[in-house]
Amino acid sequence: MPSNDTPIDFSAPAVLRKWPSKNNERNAPALWPVPYLLVDGSLHECIQRFLEIPVKQQHLYEIHTAPQGGLVTAVMQAEVIVEIARLREYL
Repeated sequence: MPSNDTPIDFSAPAVLRKWPSKNNERNAPALWPVPYLLVDGSLHECIQRFLEIPVKQQHLYEIHTAPQGGLVTAVMQAEVIVEIARLREYL
C-alpha cells in the first residue's frame, strides 16, 4: 500500500501494452512475442482505457510507467491496475 505522503501522479507518462494472444491466452510462438503499444499517454488515460477492456481479457494487458512508491511499479499487471483504479478516488 502506498503511504499517504507518497501520492500517485496520475498525470505521469505511461503506456498501455497488450501481449499477442490466441484463444485468450498469451501467444508465446507469435512472430513478435512481446507486448505491443496501444496507448501512449498519462497513467490516468492508460487506466481508463484498461478499464474499458472486458475483464476476461485484462490479463493480456499491462501498463508501463516510472515507478512511484510501492504500488506503482515499472510494469503493472491487471490485478494492480484494478486496485489502483479502485483506490484512485481516495489517493
